[in-house]
Amino acid sequence: MIPPASTHLDASGVEWAISDTPVPYPEALAAQEARVAAIRAGEAPELVWLLEHPPTYTAGTSARAEDLVDPRFPTFAAGRGGQWTYHGPGQVTGYVLLDLNRRGKDVRVYVHQLEEWLIRTLWRFNVRGERRDGRVGIWVAQGGVEQKIAALGVRVTRWVTWHGVALNVEPDLGHFGGIVPCGISEHGVTSLAALGVVATVAEVQAAMMGEWAGVFGQMAAST
Repeated sequence: MIPPASTHLDASGVEWAISDTPVPYPEALAAQEARVAAIRAGEAPELVWLLEHPPTYTAGTSARAEDLVDPRFPTFAAGRGGQWTYHGPGQVTGYVLLDLNRRGKDVRVYVHQLEEWLIRTLWRFNVRGERRDGRVGIWVAQGGVEQKIAALGVRVTRWVTWHGVALNVEPDLGHFGGIVPCGISEHGVTSLAALGVVATVAEVQAAMMGEWAGVFGQMAAST
């Protein structure tokens, strides 16, 4: 069961849930796991859940122990792909639970569309987000320096997706110093606020909702 959140169904039948207070990571993980089972059983619609977490470090399946530099916040094994990630206030985490049985069974296409969703969301704030070969996430280049502004980490269980994306709106960037984010030490981390963009978490969540259909509409679940 999803912790308290406002919910609605969009035109394609995807449920949107938005939590107004930070959700502890174990609760979010358990809620996702239960929802994946319900989607697989045909007992619940697909879900996009937008939320913030308390300061937390999570380890993906490729995380290296030495990349946890300073465990100043609670740490959890996430079970998703990828390495170490920070979640915290001022960052929009989007958990995306879709049934790929009805959406083409192509994980690469799915990941590409998650990236495109983030890129289009950022463009609403006049920020050019870009992919980089060999590097996971969405990047921005400013003054010759490349920094990550959004992270991706997914898991697929019998063709139902979970986990998803995290976009930095105005988090405390110093909190990323406790890890080597995604195992990449030669590039930094940024946020909309650090780029001089004045935007709230709610405004970014609204932008993500607004860009969803343009990216995922062609994959709308069959009826």
